[in-house]
Amino acid sequence: MAITTDPRRPPPARIRHRWRLLRVTRSYDEEIEALRPPNRLTFLPWLLMGVGALSHLLQGEAAQPWLGGLGLLAFNSLYIAVVFTAFDPRAAAGKAPRRYLLALAAVTYALAIGYGGTWLVFFPLLSLAAGIVARGRRTGPVLVALAVSAGIVAGLRSGDLWEGVSIGYGSLISGLVTAAMLTLHDAVTQLRATRQELARNAVAEERLRFSRDLHDLLGHTLSVVVVKAEAARRLAPRDPEAALAQVADIEAIGRQALTEIREAVTGYREGSWSTELDRARSALAAAGIEAVVQESGPPPPRTGALLGWVVREGVTNVVRHSAAATCRIELTAAGGRVRLRITDDGRGVGSAPGTGSGLRGLAERLAAAGGSLATGPAPGGGFRVEAELPEEEGQAA
Repeated sequence: MAITTDPRRPPPARIRHRWRLLRVTRSYDEEIEALRPPNRLTFLPWLLMGVGALSHLLQGEAAQPWLGGLGLLAFNSLYIAVVFTAFDPRAAAGKAPRRYLLALAAVTYALAIGYGGTWLVFFPLLSLAAGIVARGRRTGPVLVALAVSAGIVAGLRSGDLWEGVSIGYGSLISGLVTAAMLTLHDAVTQLRATRQELARNAVAEERLRFSRDLHDLLGHTLSVVVVKAEAARRLAPRDPEAALAQVADIEAIGRQALTEIREAVTGYREGSWSTELDRARSALAAAGIEAVVQESGPPPPRTGALLGWVVREGVTNVVRHSAAATCRIELTAAGGRVRLRITDDGRGVGSAPGTGSGLRGLAERLAAAGGSLATGPAPGGGFRVEAELPEEEGQAA
C-alpha cells in the first residue's frame, strides 16, 4: 500500500529542524574539508631566506668560505631532515626530529656567531623548525628561549640593539605562527575523526531504535493475531458469529499494525496507555486468560506511553509462555513515582533484562527516562514484571 502525502501540507517542525541542522552541518563540513593540512614540502621554500648568505659566500665576502659553505650545506641538510622526520608518523614518534633540531640549533648559533650579518636570518628558520617539532606545552618556553638568545647573539654580533630586537621578534613570530598553524590542523583532523565517529554512533543508535521498535510492534501484534486465529478456528464449528468477530479483530489488528510500522519507520510512534491496556485485555481474553486490572488513575501521557510498551511486552510474554489462568495488571502512583506491576499465575517462565531482546529494550527505554525495570518469579508463583517511572511528565520525556 502506497503512502500518500499532501504536498501543500508543511513538514513537521521536527523535520524542518533536522533539515536546517543538516544544511548547517554540511556547510561546516565543506569548510573543514577545504582546509588541507600542511606537509613537508610546505616548509622547504623558506630555505630561500638563506640566499643572502650564499651570495655572501660566492662574492668572497666571507672569511674562510669553504667553512661557511660546509656550514650552509649542514644547515640546509639538517633543516630538511627536521621537516621530513617531523612529518613522518614513524619518525615523529621517536627522538630523530629532536636530535636533528638540536644539531640544527648548534649549526645556526655557530654560523650566526662566526659570520653575523645576513647569516642571522637563520634564527627565524631555526625557530620555524622548532615550531614544527616542539608542539604542545613545550612550544612557548622553547620559542621564547630561542628568540631571546637569538636577539642577544644578533645584538652582540651586529652591535645594534634594534637588530637584535628585530631578529628575536622575527624568530618568535615565525615559530609561534608555525606551531599555531600545525596545532589548528591537528584539531581539524581530530574534528573530522570525531565527526565520523558521531555519524557511526548515530547510525548504530537509529538501527537499535528501529530494531527495538520493530520487535516490540511485530512481536506483540503477531502473538495476538496467532491467539485470535486459534480462537477463531476453535469457535468456527460451533459459533460462527463469535469466530467472525475474532476474524474482524484480526483484520483491525493488522490494519493498526501497518499504521504503527509506518510510524516506527519515521520515528514518530508513541504508545498510549489506554490503547495498550485495551489491547492487553483483548489478547488475554482471546488466550483464555482472565485479566485483572487495577489502576489508581491514568498516568501522564509520556509516562503512559512508556508504560504502554511495558504492558505490551509483559502481556505478550504471558500469552506466549505462561499458560496462566489469571494475569494481574496493577498501576499505582506514590512519592512522585508511577509503578506498574504485571504478574501471572502460570509456570513462571520469562526473560530477565539482558536475555530477552524485548525486555532488554524496555529496560533501556526506562533507564533513559529515569526509571527502572525488574523481572523475576512472582511471590505466589508465576512471573512478574515491575516498572517504575517518574510521575512528572517532563522527567519521563
